[in-house]
Amino acid sequence: MLQDSVRCGSLFDLDQSLAGSLLAELDWPWQALTMIHDLILRLGPDLPVSEYEQLDTNIWVARDCHIAASASLSGPLIIGHETEIRHGAFIRSNALIGNQVVVGNSTEIKNVILFNGVQAPHFNYVGDSILGVQAHMGAGAITSNVKGDHSLIRVQIGAEKIPTGLKKLGAMMGDFAEIGCNSVLNPGSIICRNTQIYPMTMVRGTIPPNCILKQNGDLVARQTRT
Repeated sequence: MLQDSVRCGSLFDLDQSLAGSLLAELDWPWQALTMIHDLILRLGPDLPVSEYEQLDTNIWVARDCHIAASASLSGPLIIGHETEIRHGAFIRSNALIGNQVVVGNSTEIKNVILFNGVQAPHFNYVGDSILGVQAHMGAGAITSNVKGDHSLIRVQIGAEKIPTGLKKLGAMMGDFAEIGCNSVLNPGSIICRNTQIYPMTMVRGTIPPNCILKQNGDLVARQTRT
């Protein structure tokens, strides 16, 4: 069933994020979005001081990460090992960023969980979203997190629409998801594990795992990654 592919344990390798134990307890991944703030405040003070430095109030960064002087950081925030925060990146708040992540030039993120190996390297907006292991945003790809009429967002999985109770919800992207350049993920979009979105594509609803979504809406198989 498509619903099974949307569960946290199917979308994500839960061992690849400090949020893994939280996500394992939830019915749906988007339920974690309202918990990111408190999760970071709980995790931060217990991070080993030999590995993490507290840069400012509620901001903890791994000592081996690389942060450009021009990047803007606001807490609560955790940045993991060997992660690169590039020139002009704007991290607003409530960001739990894993190891070996890239947040790049003119990329803005807020209220997110980025699993290990995520790349949002060029002109991306990622808000109220969770990106799985090695998920990649092509240049200019964005998550749209608010509906035009500002109504509460429902997640569509097949023919079913599930109320979230959230006014702001971007995208849930499974491990190894690949988003083509200048694509838009509409509010509540789910890109399942190992699925690729063609460039300049507008995405709605849930896209099944191990697929390629073309601009005309066609779905074809994609080779499985583990």
